[in-house]
Amino acid sequence: MRTPLALTGNHHQDGQADLKLSLQQPQPPPQRVVALRHNRRNPRQVLPQGKSPTIPPPFPWATNHRAIVHSLKHLADSGINVISGDVQCKRCNRQYQIEHDVKAKFLEISCYVKENKYKLKDRAPQSWLYPTLPNCKYCAQENCVKPIMAQNKKSINWLFLLLGQMLGCCTLAQLKYFCKHTRNHRTGAKDRVLFLTYLGLCKQLEPNGPFDRL
Repeated sequence: MRTPLALTGNHHQDGQADLKLSLQQPQPPPQRVVALRHNRRNPRQVLPQGKSPTIPPPFPWATNHRAIVHSLKHLADSGINVISGDVQCKRCNRQYQIEHDVKAKFLEISCYVKENKYKLKDRAPQSWLYPTLPNCKYCAQENCVKPIMAQNKKSINWLFLLLGQMLGCCTLAQLKYFCKHTRNHRTGAKDRVLFLTYLGLCKQLEPNGPFDRL
């Protein structure tokens, strides 16, 4: 007659063997979850339904695309050497126009960008963020003539603001509008978006110049 103890011992040994066998069986490798990388460059701007991809050029130096100006070569070939913009004095409230020589003003800005691009690290300097404004030709007050901004963003005089180094007078929303329609990354603080606006306009004027982002 078999004793219950013998049965228990054999059952225990068989259980250990089964456990050992199961531990030795290879486990399937864990599945790797591959994270999708998002492209930093924005996709081509999709306009709301009913909006045309082109607009009537707001200025002779502007194209029929939002926030895009003509190149220096096109301006020179068209005989456009001077551009103008509307300004208003913050003291006497007089409104008038200021003219900029295209080549001379762009040379000044482009030289600064070329020399300081790597130092700036995608951030606009204080002189761009808080530009020194022209003096009023009527009341002679200093640093008081601001550009008159068009209420409709598609009519902003971008080239005038660039050559006068007054893009810092734009609101963050206006700067984001420029970056939106020129396929630039448009998040972040104003100094970053302003830097991209300066760089983007310089690139439009001189497409082969060293104005690409780092």
